[in-house]
Amino acid sequence: MRIVLNGDPAELPGPMSVADLLARLEIDPRVVAVECDRVIIKRARHAETMIHEGSEVEIVAFIGGGSAGTKVRYTRRA
Repeated sequence: MRIVLNGDPAELPGPMSVADLLARLEIDPRVVAVECDRVIIKRARHAETMIHEGSEVEIVAFIGGGSAGTKVRYTRRA
């Protein structure tokens, strides 16, 4: 299944939940925000929100420091 993950094409074995994707990527869901098809997904809904063929997923972390936090996009592991 093809999706767009943080702006890059990605392949998944099939439809899966946001929680499953984060686990597959070894990302702690407590430290990121997830947007799927331009909708921010609340952490409490990660397990029930499904990612489908063609979905656009953004995973970001906010890092404190300076006068404002900095948004950092996660990148796929090779």
